Amino acid sequence: MSDTTTAAPARWLPFVVLGIGLTAISFGAVLARLAQAEGVSSLAVATWRLGLAAIIVTPIALMQSRQDLARLSGRQMLMAVAAGFFLALHFATWISSLEYTSVASSTALVTTNPLWIGIASFVLFRERPGLMMIGGIALSLAGSLFIFWSDSQSVGVGSDPMLGNMLALAGSWCFSAYLLIGRRLRAGLGLSAYIWLAYGAAGLFLFAASNIGGVSLFAHSSMAWLVLLGMALGPQLLGHTSYNWSLRYVSATFIAVVTLGEPVGSAILAFIIFGEGFAPLQFVGFSLLLVGIYLAARGEQR
Repeated sequence: MSDTTTAAPARWLPFVVLGIGLTAISFGAVLARLAQAEGVSSLAVATWRLGLAAIIVTPIALMQSRQDLARLSGRQMLMAVAAGFFLALHFATWISSLEYTSVASSTALVTTNPLWIGIASFVLFRERPGLMMIGGIALSLAGSLFIFWSDSQSVGVGSDPMLGNMLALAGSWCFSAYLLIGRRLRAGLGLSAYIWLAYGAAGLFLFAASNIGGVSLFAHSSMAWLVLLGMALGPQLLGHTSYNWSLRYVSATFIAVVTLGEPVGSAILAFIIFGEGFAPLQFVGFSLLLVGIYLAARGEQR
């Protein structure tokens, strides 16, 4: 989990790591749905996904990044708290969305963060988007509208697909804020220190929210605990950490394009495990959304 070494890995290794990370992250929505089926509330699922990941990475961070952590400034601590806050909101809203809408719609909408980051860059930093970025945003918004419309007309998509889709979009907005803050924080910190601070802060926020809301955090079945541990080890530590590690060796734009595979992988798994299919209009929306994000990522690179 260290990225302080100066030796470059083999050229093929980052691509293999990204493939493993994508596969692990694609299981996130399915594992969350399985935990919910075991009676674990969405807030508890989010709390343990981040909390267990932070606990597991603690000894690694203390061994590898002790000096980075000892030199933390007050500004870096505030940024870590802010990053953790938005990461906590991301998982709380996105995992909650899985109670109300399909896995495919939820993961397609929650991975729209490259679009919102592009818009935020224009609003906050006056970075003028190019034609490809504008076209990508337009296509993605059109795709989102198709998904919303398809889900509103379908029966059996979820208990409240419109609410679920809005929660998934809110999760994407929160993740965009987390990335914008974390990008600055990551520049001065090693990988394990950054992950420990971000995951730990998010876990503490979610733990506090669970206690305030009276959410049960410990009265779960053995199967539920296995699923929660799997979420922490797989999608969170293996998946997200693979992306963060690869960022040192490949472009951020390429990683953004790789993440487009998450909705596809999650949808395939949901079809196999839960029997969730696609409506024709929903499939059109997925296609427009993925093409739009790809164009937006290419536009950002240019």
